[in-house]
Amino acid sequence: MGGGLHRKLIEESSDIPTIIDSEGTITYVSPSVTQTLGYEPEELIGEVGYEYQHPDDRDAVADAIEAIMVDPSDTQTIETRFRRADGSWCWIEATLQNRFDDPDIDGILVNSRDISRRKRQEQRFRGLAAEYRTLLGSVEDSIFFLTVESGDAEPVFRFERLNRAYEEQTGITTDEVRGKTPTDVFGADIAADLNANYRRCVRAREPISYEEELRVETGARFWQTVLTPIVTNGEVVQIIGITRNITERIKQERQLRSQNEQLEEFAGVVSHDLRNPLNVAQGRAALLAVECDSEHLGPITRSLDRMEEIVSDTLTLARQGRVVSELEPFDLTNLVGSCWKNVRTEGATIEIEDEITIVGDQSRLRHVFENLFRNSVEHGSTSSEGRSPSGNRAPPGDSRTESGDAVEHGGPGVTVRVGRIDNYGIYVEDSGPGIPEDVRGDVFDHGYTSESDGTGFGLTIVKRIAEAHGWQVAIVEGADGGARFEFTDVDLNQ
Repeated sequence: MGGGLHRKLIEESSDIPTIIDSEGTITYVSPSVTQTLGYEPEELIGEVGYEYQHPDDRDAVADAIEAIMVDPSDTQTIETRFRRADGSWCWIEATLQNRFDDPDIDGILVNSRDISRRKRQEQRFRGLAAEYRTLLGSVEDSIFFLTVESGDAEPVFRFERLNRAYEEQTGITTDEVRGKTPTDVFGADIAADLNANYRRCVRAREPISYEEELRVETGARFWQTVLTPIVTNGEVVQIIGITRNITERIKQERQLRSQNEQLEEFAGVVSHDLRNPLNVAQGRAALLAVECDSEHLGPITRSLDRMEEIVSDTLTLARQGRVVSELEPFDLTNLVGSCWKNVRTEGATIEIEDEITIVGDQSRLRHVFENLFRNSVEHGSTSSEGRSPSGNRAPPGDSRTESGDAVEHGGPGVTVRVGRIDNYGIYVEDSGPGIPEDVRGDVFDHGYTSESDGTGFGLTIVKRIAEAHGWQVAIVEGADGGARFEFTDVDLNQ
């Protein structure tokens, strides 16, 4: 090989210049081959290059050589795997030129460079791309991609791609929106709000989230959306949006608000329109008792008192069964002690087994514990021959007591215990006769009582307030055979 300067440039190159003849025999190889492939140049001189190629790549090499032999002006670039001296494979990018007309070369010049690192990156990127496609295809949240075209005026947003979930939940496909602006897809009125949020994301240069209303043909209407800007060279070039259909949640919230408004209206009627005339009747009955002595006064007074209990319990049920929104941690021992003082205990005792801090609404939970305590100790000697509000006798062996609906639960001498259920609940149990298993599912129904003068609301109030806190409540047998009320899914502030 002639030309000293030419040889010097080739030999000092970081690439691997190689010369082969038309049969593929190596006639020259640069010393740089040692660093890349581990061979000494003398080991490869006279060798056929095909023997060092990966079998799967030999056809590509042969086709490249054939092409430049047919058209000497052609240049072929191929990627092939070459066996290193240690037996491992190295990815090589080889550029082939026909240089038989060059007296210094007189053969095919093959300029090779190691691209193993690039191939590993490509493989990694292919893997990431596959994971990306799998993610877009399997994630339940709707994802959309926007390109951001910046200019002197406001940026222009164009849809780039939608994932499968977006297409299914909206009825809009990628093919329909690719390259189009929000105005093109949704019209000017809706697009005004969409573009305003997209511009806000561009200005913030950080993720933003919001709820939006966007009617689509699938019936979905309300969405919880998060926009994330993609910044390249200091400019926001793309926005990735993740949006979740919350239409059903919004409908439920509106329905709940409507129900709460109706309950407030009902509570107002009970509190004023019913209680006011009742108070007048009670006052008149009291005056009548002063003026005369009649056998009818006792039943009238008791009936009016019972009406007042029903009004009070109905009002509590209407107002306290709503979803709890104001929660705070508090010491359960203090609340239990206060509730116990508000109940006629008739000689019963209270035992608090554990120090417990829970998260809830103390004012509402006060009704829970007071009703449960009354359920254990009031009218302890009442017979099981009481009647339900419908006039039916209570089930045989039914010995329950509700607020104002007491059934025998032990009365004097009964012990009430309050304690923790592991790390997820609390219980209230007593040492009374208990509640038969076959009627435990009925005692929470409003109006269910075994006492002739009971309202049947006591345990209904307990269940409603518990559910308003997101708790589950169940009745089981206590440690001493009495009734045990278990509340689970309780937020214990540990």
